[in-house]
Amino acid sequence: MNVINNIRQLRSWSTINKGTRCVFVPTMGALHEGHAALVHAAREIAGPNGNVAVSLFVNPLQFGPGEDFAKYPRTLVEDLALCRDNGADMIFAPKAEELYPADRSIVLHETSLSLALCGVSRPGHFDGVCTVVAKLFNLIQCDDAVFGKKDYQQFAIIRRLVRDLDFNVVLHAIDTVREADGLAMSSRNRYLNPEERAQAPALRAALVAARDSWKNGERDPAALQTLISKHIQQHAPLGRIDYVSAVDATTLQPVSSTTELVVIAVAVFFGAARLIDNIELK
Repeated sequence: MNVINNIRQLRSWSTINKGTRCVFVPTMGALHEGHAALVHAAREIAGPNGNVAVSLFVNPLQFGPGEDFAKYPRTLVEDLALCRDNGADMIFAPKAEELYPADRSIVLHETSLSLALCGVSRPGHFDGVCTVVAKLFNLIQCDDAVFGKKDYQQFAIIRRLVRDLDFNVVLHAIDTVREADGLAMSSRNRYLNPEERAQAPALRAALVAARDSWKNGERDPAALQTLISKHIQQHAPLGRIDYVSAVDATTLQPVSSTTELVVIAVAVFFGAARLIDNIELK
């Protein structure tokens, strides 16, 4: 497994492997079993003769003032072992100054899908995501890229990025990997204290209750959102709800009763941790 930390070496690797299918998994490190599932899926997509590339980069552009950039966990040794064990061929782990010159003056700006959900409380976050993903696609020259559905808004925005900027990359969305009690795996789960961790599975339980209500005929988005909010307030009193939103899976716009594929997404603060989750209604 090649470990690369600068653009010159990365371009050399890309040139040497030109013509070999490359499947890319972008991450910010602090990997867990959810990331392992992404790398494993990439390995299956690449096949025995393809390459799996993983980036480990805590992207400063997607952190706003007062967010946890400085405290975000960095576990390089453990991350490299997880990638190796799940079939990665190349790891790109640059420092921030390698990707962002001190006098940089160009970023990408998303003007539609980022205006809802997490974009409301994290202005500029998805501009940072789009900028770094575009740079990584350009540098790694991947054929495919794998993302998790837990960050549903992020995947929708990357899908729009690929379409609007004509990247020749096939995207794959992998189902959220969960703990035994239903909590979506996240690098930020380690911020939870024992009491918060005990209550956090209420997010998943609330979403499942909404899906059950949908299957039983409830089509009023407001009713579904209220059901989720009440469930979280009752079963996770330590949580502070950021949003509960039922949106179209493609446009992320508010839904009507005729919307074919609805996603209900939630974000809840537990102390220093902001947890997100979602469920598809179809």
